[in-house]
Amino acid sequence: MRHFGIGFGVANFVVLAMLLMTTAGSSQDKPTKTEEDGKWMDADGSPTYNVAADGKVDWYTYSGFRRYHSECHVCHGPEGEGSTYAPGLVESLKTMKYPEFMGIVASGRTIQRPDKTSVMPALGDNANVMCYLDDIYVYLKARADGALPRGVRPQRSGEKPDTAAQNEKSCMGS
Repeated sequence: MRHFGIGFGVANFVVLAMLLMTTAGSSQDKPTKTEEDGKWMDADGSPTYNVAADGKVDWYTYSGFRRYHSECHVCHGPEGEGSTYAPGLVESLKTMKYPEFMGIVASGRTIQRPDKTSVMPALGDNANVMCYLDDIYVYLKARADGALPRGVRPQRSGEKPDTAAQNEKSCMGS
């Protein structure tokens, strides 16, 4: 099985997601978000976006916009708004936490409704998704929180951080 990022396979992503859901602490007395080498994390340690006053976004949010539109929008619609084929992710990410998002993307999910069955395929072996899962999440989270309005192509503020380039090479096997 191919491993992604820091040595996690699909099964490990699911275990990590479950662990994160059970160990996430209170955000009291924690900064709202922190930054390290261009990557932003929220008070619970989940990846998050940073949108500057001029509307420019951090590298990872910009990357997420690009990756979402190359891998996810065919089913989930432009800008995460949904389609007749798959639900809108913007609405889902208003309440869904990162560990749950990570588990669903890696392992897939089937939802039975009275009028249809929706199937999210497991993408845990798709490097074009898994190597950029944080990026895709932060883009969709920015959309869900209203930090990125619909119809606006995000403009990045700065170059790709060295850590992002190193992680990409490691994850993609180049």
